[in-house]
Amino acid sequence: MKHLLIVEDDAENNEILREYLEGHGYTCTQAFSGSEGRLLFSLEHFDLVLLDLMLPGVSGEELVSEFSRKAPVIVLSAKSGLDSKVNVLSAGAEDYLCKPYDLPELLVRIQVQFRRQAKGRENGDGEIFRYREWSLNPETMEMLAAGRTISLTKHEFLILELLIRNPRQVFSKRRIYEYAWGEEYLAEDKTINVHISNIRAKLKESGTDSYLQTVWGMGFKLL
Repeated sequence: MKHLLIVEDDAENNEILREYLEGHGYTCTQAFSGSEGRLLFSLEHFDLVLLDLMLPGVSGEELVSEFSRKAPVIVLSAKSGLDSKVNVLSAGAEDYLCKPYDLPELLVRIQVQFRRQAKGRENGDGEIFRYREWSLNPETMEMLAAGRTISLTKHEFLILELLIRNPRQVFSKRRIYEYAWGEEYLAEDKTINVHISNIRAKLKESGTDSYLQTVWGMGFKLL
């Protein structure tokens, strides 16, 4: 049975989520502040986190990258601005739902995350992807660049996985987004640019950031 952590300071909303999701076969643990969510996350294993952004103690924005290293994070927030969405997706969140949202839609999005995990396990064959001084291990989500360990979010890893599987092929923002997020690309979304910029910054010390090339008007490729 999948174990979910619900981090939501509104007690009524938190309880509604718990009752609905437990009614659909999930086990839920509730946290009502960012600090409590962080503590519970450090003590137990969770298969997925539902995270509000505006929390007492520690904000949801601070917790996204921390949680996403170990479990998929779906953000549930009243913040509907594009910048907020881009920031948390860049930090590692898998999905973002604006309040008010429909519970059946949330359920489907949770199920999508678990289907993607299962598919990844089924297709895993222990293969290490290599390109010049890079190596990617899909099973451990680890990257080495010129002998340095590079800490990547899941989406950053998947972007590089797509490119390294197809060296020198140009990929549009749409194709990259649909591969890494598994959903339809929103043309106005700055997410891909932000992620590419973050990847380059992380690779800079290894001296391999120049491998990732922008093809103006088309997309990105490996050099």
